[in-house]
Amino acid sequence: MSYTFSLAHLTVLHCPPPEMVEIAARCGYDYISPRLIPLRTPGEPQYRPDDKPMIAATKKALRATGVGVLDLELACITRDREPASYEPAFEVGAELGAKHVISSAWTKETNDRDFLVERFSEICDRAAKYGLTVNLEFPCFSRLKDLSQVVDIVRAANRPNGGVLIDSLYFHFTHTALAELRALPKAWVHFLHIADARRAVPHSDDGMREIAREERLYMGEGAVDFPTLLGALPKVPFSLELPNAQRVKEFGYEGHARLCLETARNYIANRLP
Repeated sequence: MSYTFSLAHLTVLHCPPPEMVEIAARCGYDYISPRLIPLRTPGEPQYRPDDKPMIAATKKALRATGVGVLDLELACITRDREPASYEPAFEVGAELGAKHVISSAWTKETNDRDFLVERFSEICDRAAKYGLTVNLEFPCFSRLKDLSQVVDIVRAANRPNGGVLIDSLYFHFTHTALAELRALPKAWVHFLHIADARRAVPHSDDGMREIAREERLYMGEGAVDFPTLLGALPKVPFSLELPNAQRVKEFGYEGHARLCLETARNYIANRLP
């Protein structure tokens, strides 16, 4: 079974999109998954859709290499950011050839379901104008902590371009059941985030966040049950979201990106039916 692969933003965090394209091409990726909506996170680079020289350089690199853009990050659901503010990134993402957008919820309340549905619906409606799907993720240290909560929001919003993004790390952290995966509408699954992890699951949000941001493992190196996960879902592209500070220090961003892809291909060839 053949898969296509995208190089995700967090895997090469400090590489701007044009450099991501070049690294992806040299390593053999099919796509990149850039972050064009800044998160305002201290210490992180901010790649903006109105940075015209950067976008022009990205387009040039895409044309020269044949690498595509799979998805773009990150249309957050928060109280202080209006969905309209994401439209410039949607427009630029569509110009670059992207098909999907990632969304996740970062509100503090636990009784704001109606707000989440409303905001997700509006993000979907605005993305639809550019031919983009919106894929709601469940980082288990965010507002939506498991697959069932994300499914509830996507179903309630009932938008034709709404979807769910499953990250193998959070599948592992939340012990997502096979029955939940099988019950998921296949049309909602457009791509997956793939990384491995140690067997032990941290008990705190900070512990989970640390692994998610700096200590993900190469596919087949940890304890994620990929046969169960992939066997229950449609065949879709893999976005290799695999930040690992130690591996980047050891191999550099390009060496790390190459190992992410090589280990994924080796795992698929030797350990999947």
